Amino acid sequence: MWIIPGQNRSWVSEFILLGFSSDPTTNSILFIVFLLIYLSSVMGNGLIILLICLDTQLHTPMYFFLCILAMLDMGYVTTTLPQMLVHLLAHSQTISFAGCWMQMYVFGALGITECTFFVVMAYDRYVAICYPLHYTVILNWELCIRLAAGSLVCGFLSALLHTFFTMSLPYCGPNKVNHYFCEGPAVRSLACMDTHIIEMVDQVLSVFMLLIPISLIVTSYIYIAMAILKIKSSQARCKAFSTCASHLTVVSFFYGPGTYIYLRPNSSYSPEQDKQISLFYTALLNPIVYSLRNKDIKRAFLKVMAHGRVD
Repeated sequence: MWIIPGQNRSWVSEFILLGFSSDPTTNSILFIVFLLIYLSSVMGNGLIILLICLDTQLHTPMYFFLCILAMLDMGYVTTTLPQMLVHLLAHSQTISFAGCWMQMYVFGALGITECTFFVVMAYDRYVAICYPLHYTVILNWELCIRLAAGSLVCGFLSALLHTFFTMSLPYCGPNKVNHYFCEGPAVRSLACMDTHIIEMVDQVLSVFMLLIPISLIVTSYIYIAMAILKIKSSQARCKAFSTCASHLTVVSFFYGPGTYIYLRPNSSYSPEQDKQISLFYTALLNPIVYSLRNKDIKRAFLKVMAHGRVD
């Protein structure tokens, strides 16, 4: 605790992350499970990035965006899971105030970047299916880089507002966060002042960063569905639908939990439920889901396994 001179109030200098359980046996099991999840995410995403970089046939806008998503996903899980793994085995579960601030900011920045980046990927599918002959002309490399950079700027600036509003609140005790990482709602519930105004501002930001991207994605897929239905060949229709299925799957798993946690009324806040739901978007293997049915990624992987390189 920090003691403020001239005031009968102390301010917390660290938080205690309660995690999932205080039972050592349960924590050991959870450690193994989350270690496997983390290693799978890092190695899987790393392999996808490597394959896309090595195979010139994958140097297209779609795989450029997939490569960036893989990088975001690696950063996302690295922000929360390594520390959680340490806390599952260590006696101390503390995190400094500055560490909590930084974790909340980076987690929020990468999360909001993914929110906007899924819109970019939906636009990529829209152009590929609705304007296939002009795909590389419309989505040229200059536009691709601008879209990716714009998503990053939007994510990191928006997260700065969210983090500033939360961490500028007075925290004078208790300092036990009922979560496995410093997530905004869990930390904000410990503030020793009325947070109603801050929560309203944060909810407005959440509406802007969640509902607008969802609306744009839905609009894109309405146009995509209309274009697919006009295709006469059933085989071509199935191929077009399959290219969108993976994107819709990861969008659903990402936006579903995020919308529930950040847009629900504050009166229905449930720490235990939030911890479980947040796992869906902190431990997802998004690019791996994309690649499970992707013939080009499989082909590049088999080339590496057979020849040790991609021609």
